[in-house]
Amino acid sequence: MARYTGPATKIARTFGEAIFGYDKAFEKRKYAPGQHGLARKRKQRSNYAIQLAEKQKAKHTYGVLERQFRNTFHDAHSKSGVTGEILLQLLEARLDNVVYRMGLTKTRRAARQMVSHKHILVNGILTNIPSCRLRPGDKISVRGKSQNLPMILVGNKDVKKFVWLEWNPDKMEGIFITHPTREQIPENINEQFIVELYSK
Repeated sequence: MARYTGPATKIARTFGEAIFGYDKAFEKRKYAPGQHGLARKRKQRSNYAIQLAEKQKAKHTYGVLERQFRNTFHDAHSKSGVTGEILLQLLEARLDNVVYRMGLTKTRRAARQMVSHKHILVNGILTNIPSCRLRPGDKISVRGKSQNLPMILVGNKDVKKFVWLEWNPDKMEGIFITHPTREQIPENINEQFIVELYSK
């Protein structure tokens, strides 16, 4: 498989921040991975290196492959508005990300697995494509047979609420109300660097 399935902490250490959420292992070793990670003196990076790292961070954060990410950027570029913000909006509108944002899982990886294992319905239709792009008004729900699975965090009190999403834990269904604004997306990503990278 082309998708990275190794330790998430190693990726987080590469970027120097916990891009997958709180990570106990990352907190213990906040330096670059590898034999010389702690002692390595980093040289001043070029603009290209900074832009590339930002794109890689966004890819790993949302669990998207290179071709998918590039196609998403082209879709964002073809729309009217700020390309960088639209890019993040399209990534946030992915089904696996919305399942994660609604608090059904602790990670996007788990959300992706939940979708691909046919536990999620979109507008009452079984959908097992994690990259499915939602539209405002779409209803997301947990399939009836899957509602008692221990992997589903129905009563997750620690989940952050988002105004662009609505979730009813009793009915186990929610609504993708609208695309979020840049201020409503909590990810620490400088999307302008990504736009500059693809504009070369």
